[in-house]
Amino acid sequence: MFFNMLLGYARDSTDEHTTRLQLDALEAAGCERTFSERASSATAERPVLADLMNRIQEGDTLVVWRLDRLGRSLPHLIETVQKLEAGGVALKSLTEGIDTTTPSGRLVFHLFGALAQFERELIRERTVAGLAAARARGRKGGRPPKLSAEKLRVAQRLLKDPDSTVSEVARTLGVHRSTLHKALHGAVAKTVNGVGRGLVRAG
Repeated sequence: MFFNMLLGYARDSTDEHTTRLQLDALEAAGCERTFSERASSATAERPVLADLMNRIQEGDTLVVWRLDRLGRSLPHLIETVQKLEAGGVALKSLTEGIDTTTPSGRLVFHLFGALAQFERELIRERTVAGLAAARARGRKGGRPPKLSAEKLRVAQRLLKDPDSTVSEVARTLGVHRSTLHKALHGAVAKTVNGVGRGLVRAG
């Protein structure tokens, strides 16, 4: 476990020289420990970052050479920054001069909160527009539409927003509330069963 420490994280996908540059900058910034990850284009997984996020403690500071080292995409970057804020972890980005231990730096957390809300609204708008267009092209009337795998993934994403409800998302997707409710429970049951089978095999 780490307590009230400066922890550095470096990531690069191709250039070993750039990775060394990051590590040197992090050490010069006073990081007591540094973690390096070589990301692969074949997978979006970042196990070193995931492990660091699980270990880092309230009062610690995560230091990166550049802000984009923390996320494979803007939504992922927003999610990571919000996890840091929720855990009471400060963030420093050397290239951008961001330091959330300062009053002006703390505005970064508010900015990312606004970006997260903006991203959720964009998802909602695109979902509504896409479904409206699909309904216009497809048949009207008849039996209530079923919930496709794609719609279920969209529903799960929308429901990550604490302000969203099953009824609201069901209306957005153009399906009955009970249809969405059954699909969500089915997805959870499938996940639990998969984990159970994995534990049995491991045992």
